[in-house]
Amino acid sequence: MSDITPRNPAENIVYKVLIWTWPFYAVGALYIVGPVLGWMLGGLAALVVYFGAAVREDLRCDTPIPAVVWAWIIGMTAMLIILWVGLINFDFGTKTIIRSTIGWAKGWALMALFPLAGAVLPIRRAILIRGQCVVGLWVLVLAPLMLVAPYIGLPEKIFTSPLKVVGGPGPEYFTVFLYTLDPASGTPRWQFYAPWSPFAALLGVLMVLFALEEKCTRWKAIGVTAGIFLILASKSRMGLVGLVVCPAIPRLLRLSAQSWAWQGLAGCLVVASMVADGLITSAQSSVRAFKSARADSSRVRATLQRIATERWENEAVWFGHGRVAPGSHIVEYMPIGSHHTWYGLLFVKGVTGFLALLIPLLWQLVLAVTDTIKSNRGTLPFGIILVFVLLSFGENIEIEVYLLWPSLLLLGIHAKEMTK
Repeated sequence: MSDITPRNPAENIVYKVLIWTWPFYAVGALYIVGPVLGWMLGGLAALVVYFGAAVREDLRCDTPIPAVVWAWIIGMTAMLIILWVGLINFDFGTKTIIRSTIGWAKGWALMALFPLAGAVLPIRRAILIRGQCVVGLWVLVLAPLMLVAPYIGLPEKIFTSPLKVVGGPGPEYFTVFLYTLDPASGTPRWQFYAPWSPFAALLGVLMVLFALEEKCTRWKAIGVTAGIFLILASKSRMGLVGLVVCPAIPRLLRLSAQSWAWQGLAGCLVVASMVADGLITSAQSSVRAFKSARADSSRVRATLQRIATERWENEAVWFGHGRVAPGSHIVEYMPIGSHHTWYGLLFVKGVTGFLALLIPLLWQLVLAVTDTIKSNRGTLPFGIILVFVLLSFGENIEIEVYLLWPSLLLLGIHAKEMTK
């Protein structure tokens, strides 16, 4: 197998942290490692920009910070100010403001720090791609133990790390699991190094996207196989959608730039028009089956979204409520403002917070789409953005950045590539 050797301290740090994902998970440290790495790389990037030619040669930056990265920095800084305004508006005390600010530093802030690091520091795509494949190798090695665990009497949870004292969204972020049991069906699901199964599935989609860019055939096979395994074992509907949509759309867009593809598409549309009724009926049946696969989950999410929207419109349109609110039995006590990034933003941070994420995300999407049409360079970042969009419809993306950091770094690297 071809070797990938880091060429500078930044690459060395990134590669070592990435390939040690599973050992960090084994001690319950992943939730801590992500923010520490983000602030470390962000601080290093700031020093490189500030000192310029005075820094060591293998860390120098020869391009200006891309405009889209500035959009991330401005947007995520705005998130902090909006957070303070929302908390003050609803009379939360100093203790809550301090804790929420720390939460911002471990979540939203990282969505600017990692793209900044990727755009400034000399980190190659190949380092991140190979690192993801190495994580996939860990998955395949551990898979037999995790698959048989529920059938040979091994416990679901191994232990909860004492590192949870640093604080976080919940104990599951510091807990090491072999598997979990679906409360609706009682069947086992696997979440691997993620806090829950649906998120593990989308991490699997990201692993497939990265692995498809790998030059070494054997490492590519390992990464793609491991990513698909993550998706299937997690039993997530969204993961299955992502496995089809996120690799395919960028490549179809790339093909659409060629005339023969347009001719083929025209032919397909003619055929589709002849069987339109059947296609529509089939699509409707698929949607019903998708929703009924886990009907209780769909019902809870729909109710959370309705309550969040109503309270946002009636109570806090511009700056939100400052934080999530406790939910009642009707939503199985899930917090209002959770399980959906966009509804959550409206509830917690209002219209201003919604726009603070939407603008840089759309900007990054436009860059990826534009570059995908021109070259294969945009395929991976385009796929990553699609995963983020899917993730935002089912999760609160800011509390999961500690595992999304390789993708955010790649977005920064891609922004830098487009300035050259």
